[in-house]
Amino acid sequence: MTALSESVEVPAAPPRRRMPGWARGALAAAAAVAVLVVTSELTGEHQLTSSGTIQSAVRLLMPILLAGLGGLWAERAGVINLGLEGMMIMGTWGAAFCGLHWGLWAAILGGAVFGALGGLLHALATVTFGVNHIVSGVAITLLGAGLTKYLSTLIFEPVSRNPRQSPQLPGVDTYSVQPLGDWLGAVEDARLPVLADLAGLLRGVLTGFTPLVLLGFALVPLSYWILWRTRFGLRLRSCGENPYAAESLGVSVYAHKYAAVVISGALAGLGGAALVLNPGQLGYLENQTGGRGYIGLAAMIFGNWRPAGLLAGSALFGYVDGLQLRAGGAAVHALLYGASLLAVAVAVWWLYRRHWLAAGLAAAAGAVAYAVYYLSDTVPREFATYAPQLVTLVVLAVAAQRLRPPAADGLEYRRGSGD
Repeated sequence: MTALSESVEVPAAPPRRRMPGWARGALAAAAAVAVLVVTSELTGEHQLTSSGTIQSAVRLLMPILLAGLGGLWAERAGVINLGLEGMMIMGTWGAAFCGLHWGLWAAILGGAVFGALGGLLHALATVTFGVNHIVSGVAITLLGAGLTKYLSTLIFEPVSRNPRQSPQLPGVDTYSVQPLGDWLGAVEDARLPVLADLAGLLRGVLTGFTPLVLLGFALVPLSYWILWRTRFGLRLRSCGENPYAAESLGVSVYAHKYAAVVISGALAGLGGAALVLNPGQLGYLENQTGGRGYIGLAAMIFGNWRPAGLLAGSALFGYVDGLQLRAGGAAVHALLYGASLLAVAVAVWWLYRRHWLAAGLAAAAGAVAYAVYYLSDTVPREFATYAPQLVTLVVLAVAAQRLRPPAADGLEYRRGSGD
């Protein structure tokens, strides 16, 4: 009996199928929308879901998204690009100069070209001369700030009478999906519970967008297709994982690294152009990047070096930035309530997965957020102003455990020196 029972094989349990990436992204987006709608209804702070807030968020996430895409291209090839901020600064000046002389599309091209020049300098330093990537990136940021200040004084001051800004650019056309936009506006103005919030969120995305917004969103799937679905992208990513193995297979590692870093600079320069061509700004202003190059780098890390995750991180930071600019401390204060709801949902998820420590930490974070919300009426203006930076720190701290950067990211490569 014992021998018979030992000879019978128990069928193995079928492997658990992982949820596709697109499904996880859609589920996360639906959860974020649900949290915003519930928070708006329970706190009465309807600016959280108003179409004006979402329009501001879309315009403000675009520089972060483009800078993050620039970081993604460079780091997938194994080059850390801490000079994104400097390349964005160069892009702002190039976009303003070309826009003043030749119009909108020249401004977009000028921002990309000036950013690409910064990328070329970074590639020359890191790929050809082996300069430390961090040192080179910091140097380019300082160089970009100093160079644009000099050029602004030389060229813009005689025209605008102000060395810190350019003359105002001609207006930028905005577009909307009609008549859907008008219908959503009527639903939002009617303030029907839940429906008004959903209409405001959707209307903010479908109305008031600029050509550069469309270009920026199109670059996300385009970057994914090139990097993950083409021979060039496979070779480029192999340079960031194991450049010596790529070299042994005949890949020109130097050429692919140069191409990636120059494209990285061009994308960061487009991020600068997005700031200059924002309908609320329309011109170059000294220090207008405000650290968005570094926030773009944080969004890329939050997205685990993937375009879809980068888009989610950029949307988060852009939304918080747009919210504090449009509604101030009261709306940021209401976000604490939403954060507590989200933390409870995360705690329930970890309980379902039987990760007790993670569930306890999430519940504790939710309790702290709700306590701050309950014990205060608003948040200080200084806190609201720096809310995007604070969200960046919190998100990176939470996401640090699941990150997987390219294996050779930041390592010096010399042809023929592999083991």
